[in-house]
Amino acid sequence: MTTARTMEIEDKHSIPFFKKIPISIERGEGVYCWDEEGRKYLDFTAGWGVTCLGHAHPVIIEALEKQGRKIVQNPNSGLTYSPARAGLLDLMSTILPSNLTRVFFSNSGAEANDAVIKLARKATGRLDVISTDQSFHGRTISTASATGQAKHREKFNPLMPNYRFVTFGDIKAMKQSLDNSVAAVILEPIQGEGGVQIPPENYLEDVGRLCKENGTLLIVDEVQTGFCRCGTMFAISPLRVEADFLTMAKGIAGGFPFGAFAITEAIAAKVEVGDHGGTYCGNPLGCAVAYNVISYLVKNKIAEHVQEMSALALRTMNEWMKSYPEIIKAVRGKGLLLALEFINEETAAYVTDKCLENMMFVRQTQGNMIRLFPALNIKREEMDEGMGILLNAIKDFSKKTLS
Repeated sequence: MTTARTMEIEDKHSIPFFKKIPISIERGEGVYCWDEEGRKYLDFTAGWGVTCLGHAHPVIIEALEKQGRKIVQNPNSGLTYSPARAGLLDLMSTILPSNLTRVFFSNSGAEANDAVIKLARKATGRLDVISTDQSFHGRTISTASATGQAKHREKFNPLMPNYRFVTFGDIKAMKQSLDNSVAAVILEPIQGEGGVQIPPENYLEDVGRLCKENGTLLIVDEVQTGFCRCGTMFAISPLRVEADFLTMAKGIAGGFPFGAFAITEAIAAKVEVGDHGGTYCGNPLGCAVAYNVISYLVKNKIAEHVQEMSALALRTMNEWMKSYPEIIKAVRGKGLLLALEFINEETAAYVTDKCLENMMFVRQTQGNMIRLFPALNIKREEMDEGMGILLNAIKDFSKKTLS
């Protein structure tokens, strides 16, 4: 098939939820991918954070082939036991915060967030949920209602009721909003889609303390930040915060559609048969892929590698900001979840387009920002290549504005 034919079919039959880039990607390997004409691109989006080991990693291919030859979906689905699921559950118990002892597997992060909001309301007997401005928790009607960005909510009225929003990072606002009607607070440790917004030091710990004092449950959304993306297995791993729920997806299975949520024994004691479920949840194929991906992350000390690559990238981008203060407004990030904030949307769009011209994918977000989240096992020379393409795009914009 040619690119023209691929585009013709997709444009004719797909529901137009996306403004598509006119490139048809046929295959990938590591941080690179190739279009149908054989042109090679550098991917600094990791498929929006999911291909944490790059494209077509051998451990993923191995799991798909090996498990696919055994069984893909159990008879009676989740009603029967599965050695693939048991193996993944056992592995998860070694990486999760120690108080989160029970896990359910979903198909996506939105599904996981939707489920825990439902369970938090049942466990507490309360209705209200506090979220934060600029947050993003999914595209189901419930998680869209919990998302702190009007553009993702207002066009879908009527929304689900009983959501409140406070400023991210503002502990006083959180304290003022908490009362005996609040079932849960849902927070991203770092707001990803919201522009890689990092909260003040001790913010998450303070929110956790306030929740406990108020009898409110804490939901930590690690869909984007989990599985070494921020330089530790989970963003909250090094923090003194005890979540009641932890939601996960994206990097958990390296690109295979998969998610999960973990809960405490106290929450599990309030769960009854039939409170939640799902046909594909915890399917053996997904479990086998996730097991191989997580095992690779642990055995190969990917978190340490992420910290090294992060230090390099942040140091480099901060040097750019000093050299081009009229173009770059801010640099942010933790691990390999990074953002360049430009002076305006036009600049971010120009740099994004120029990177694509030079065969590199980056993700423009929140108008004037570019979010960078490449594969976690990216090599030093690949990181240098990407930084070089970005710098050339910034230089090109600088020359354009001066001419």
